[in-house]
Amino acid sequence: MNIVHDIGELRRAVRALGPVAFVPTMGNLHEGHVSLVRLARREARAVVVSIFVNRLQFLPGEDFERYPRTIERDRSMLEAEAVELLFAPHEQVLYPEPQSYRVQPPALGAELEGRFRPGFFEGVSTVVLKLLNCVQPAAAVFGKKDYQQLVIVRGMVRQFDIPMAIIAGETVRERDGLAMSSRNSYLSSAQRAEAPQLHRVLAAVAGGLPAAEGLRQLAAAGWRPDYLEVRRRRDLAPPEAGDTELVALGAARLGSTRLIDNVEF
Repeated sequence: MNIVHDIGELRRAVRALGPVAFVPTMGNLHEGHVSLVRLARREARAVVVSIFVNRLQFLPGEDFERYPRTIERDRSMLEAEAVELLFAPHEQVLYPEPQSYRVQPPALGAELEGRFRPGFFEGVSTVVLKLLNCVQPAAAVFGKKDYQQLVIVRGMVRQFDIPMAIIAGETVRERDGLAMSSRNSYLSSAQRAEAPQLHRVLAAVAGGLPAAEGLRQLAAAGWRPDYLEVRRRRDLAPPEAGDTELVALGAARLGSTRLIDNVEF
């Protein structure tokens, strides 16, 4: 696996590989990321993965400084998947000057996650556009676990006429239903045992449980829920009569760890 840290070196390596599929990550990889790499492999003969902890999408007081950085373990996992190219830029490479030009997401960016993390999707959209410009892949793969991010990135690529396919990867779960996440490592043993309850409640909401009752159940179990909502899959608009492809989305804190999840139905 070729590891590059510079944009010019990255572009030369991509040109040598031919059409590539791209998986952007913040590192601390797990089997969910591996599933995205394997999905990317079906889209192109060569796979590029990036590891970059993007400061722009962290609010003041969030876990930017303590976000797990496990580059050697990540490297071994990617080598085991025969990934051709790893782009691991330093912050000054992607942001050599203050990033005063930002991507303004649509109104959806201020809903759901955006309501509780203002500016988050501006930071996500800005770094994703920058990474896509650097790699210029034929396809890029994003996981459904970050459902709102997937919808916003799809819309950005469509409206900016970026010539690539956006591929959605299914959420990978632990055996008890907990969605795999780099932040699961923050959970204590007791919290880890409780964590699958978020998925169970979302599944119940998908089955007809009122969202308000789901919020009550989480709060009664010691969670601090931010939201549980049912939206339309394709654009995350509130559902209208006759809409059949829906998704239940939720976010809640368990101790100091904030978990998100969703269930399509």
